Amino acid sequence: MNLNSRRLPVARKIVSMCVAASAVWCASASQAADQPVVGLITKTDTNPFFVKMKQGAEAAASKDGAKLITAAGRFDGDNASQVTAIENMMTAGAKAILITPSDTKAIVPSIKKARAAGVMVVALDTPTDPQDATDALFATDNFKAGVLIGKYAKAALNGKPAKIATLDLAPGVSVGVQRHNGFLEGFGVKEGDASIVCSQDTRGDQAKGQTAMENCLQKAPDINVVYTINEPAAAGAYRALKAAGKDKSVMIVSIDGGCEGVRNVKAGSIAATSQQYPLKMASLGVTAGVDYAKTGKKVTGYQDTGVTLITDKPMSGIDSKDTKFGVDNCWGNK
Repeated sequence: MNLNSRRLPVARKIVSMCVAASAVWCASASQAADQPVVGLITKTDTNPFFVKMKQGAEAAASKDGAKLITAAGRFDGDNASQVTAIENMMTAGAKAILITPSDTKAIVPSIKKARAAGVMVVALDTPTDPQDATDALFATDNFKAGVLIGKYAKAALNGKPAKIATLDLAPGVSVGVQRHNGFLEGFGVKEGDASIVCSQDTRGDQAKGQTAMENCLQKAPDINVVYTINEPAAAGAYRALKAAGKDKSVMIVSIDGGCEGVRNVKAGSIAATSQQYPLKMASLGVTAGVDYAKTGKKVTGYQDTGVTLITDKPMSGIDSKDTKFGVDNCWGNK
């Protein structure tokens, strides 16, 4: 017996069911086939910054009718997981991939491969190295964020000689370099200036921030200004200062604007922080991805997603908002 002759009635039955009994299902299936697929890859899925970014992407995908695929590194700096995520998303038919690169140089070959296959790639928060390895960048102006807290710290010292500790991210990571250099610019000093008495890397980690601050206090007990790459590092620095009895005499400035960080500003352990907006980065990225999937029009270049200085002790001539504004716009657990 011809097996094809046995299959034919079954096929006709399926078509018949689709036309006569399941028109809604067929329309849904057709719509799903045409649904734009957008990928989001973050550095980790535990940091509140990236949790909020994912929430922004999910909300935008729901609003724009897109299917969102998400992935994350197992830890900050996990390039291998991000490489795998790009490959998986390409296989799944993603037309656009949004990524916060863990290793800004090592991820570039994978991004080039995706772009060569017609995928639009947008960096969120952290630019690749080189920056034009992606089609676009949606991010805080990290240099400006550093400038704001540098200017604030300079004004708050009110003419006192500065003894500065910088608690940085890690060598060569663009976001860390930009924030560090912005702080120096805002404060009005250059790299190597005698007022910078200690510099340590923290990986943005609270425990490492505490250790770095302890090391700096051993090297220079008269530190009076501490710049930190982010608010977890600031929390670690404050713990070390408090243990040394120096929490009242040393000013900490930072960058992020997470809810915990803003609460620390309100409590006085951080004097000021520059707030950034991860939800906005992701929502704009998803919308751009959907537009590309539907029209073929790529977003290009850099889009500034904003930064605001948050403090309850404003300085004359420096624009800032108070912690009420900070809480209203923060990310993480309110």
